[in-house]
Amino acid sequence: MSQSVGIRSIAVSFPKEVIRNDYFLENYPELLDTTKQASFSKAFTPLEGGEMNAWTKTMLPYVSDPFRGSIERRMISGDETSLTLEHNAALQAIQSAKLNIKDVDLMIVSSMFPHHIIPGNAAYLAKKLNLECPAFNLDSSCAGSLFALEDACLRVASGRYKNILVVASCTYSRFCKGEAFSIFSGDGAGAFLVGELEANQGLIGAEITNTKESCGAVSADLTTDFQGQPVFMVRANKEAGKKMPELFTKYFRKCCNSALENADVTLKQIDFFIFYAATAWYVDFCVEELGIDPTKTINIYPHYTNISTASVVVALHHAAKLEKIHEGDLVLVYAHGFVGNAAAMVIRWGKVALGPMPTPSPSFINVPAAVMV
Repeated sequence: MSQSVGIRSIAVSFPKEVIRNDYFLENYPELLDTTKQASFSKAFTPLEGGEMNAWTKTMLPYVSDPFRGSIERRMISGDETSLTLEHNAALQAIQSAKLNIKDVDLMIVSSMFPHHIIPGNAAYLAKKLNLECPAFNLDSSCAGSLFALEDACLRVASGRYKNILVVASCTYSRFCKGEAFSIFSGDGAGAFLVGELEANQGLIGAEITNTKESCGAVSADLTTDFQGQPVFMVRANKEAGKKMPELFTKYFRKCCNSALENADVTLKQIDFFIFYAATAWYVDFCVEELGIDPTKTINIYPHYTNISTASVVVALHHAAKLEKIHEGDLVLVYAHGFVGNAAAMVIRWGKVALGPMPTPSPSFINVPAAVMV
């Protein structure tokens, strides 16, 4: 991009309730007996006689663990919804930037899944924030927050808007409590403000590709629960295990290589890496594929599990808060969304205002530092 536009502030929001693995042992012991047979678990199990590639290699250490590397996850309860999480994150992002609601010119919302399935959360969140500016929903599966980042940067660079608020959330638990998928997924939200930055800062290169080959491998089918309420059932078909390694690798290589080329930088010039933590080993897979120093990235999965489109926002926030990213650093960010898009972006980190870290759980406080590198 010819103009210096990018993230000015970033904040996160999580439910109060922290669900550790023993919760499933006490409340859903049958899930541990069925996870091996669940479609989602089968998709993340090495195929017998299959090729030993980077995906399989990094997955193997987790296969014997029924929790697949997760330690805990945060889930909405009581009156918490994706809207309340989005509202909290949005307010913190605005306040951290020392702006007010009236300074926001546009809001883009990416929810997985929205509290209001139709027409989505944007208008409801605008009402909750008392925003007067335009607001719309952007759906790009788990890569939604990155797609929204590029969209926001282009709009600011055009001169049409000055401050764009991007909000991303994931509330998988609303639809999968008591299902095997709930072991590997959590809830959370992140928000960031996009605006003009100092010279040579912000988004400098990107690559986005659709993931049409993944159609049918994973689906979120609308059904009803035992009370007759609408719920999504996340499923992976029997071919998913065969497709995923090849597609993960294809999208990752294409997007990262092209983003570096478009930014006119080399892999060695990148100071830090942010990867969508879809599984406990996904960050390891990315490290293996690129052949990079594992201390130059962060893995939030063990303590949040899969939080979809919010994942890279939370990882960026945590890395900056833990002083792993500094002003002037080059950061490569990647996220993929099956049945959506995959995206990689190179960012020159600026003076980014940061919202507070979420209230830590006891295990998060005591976790060895190596887990969060």
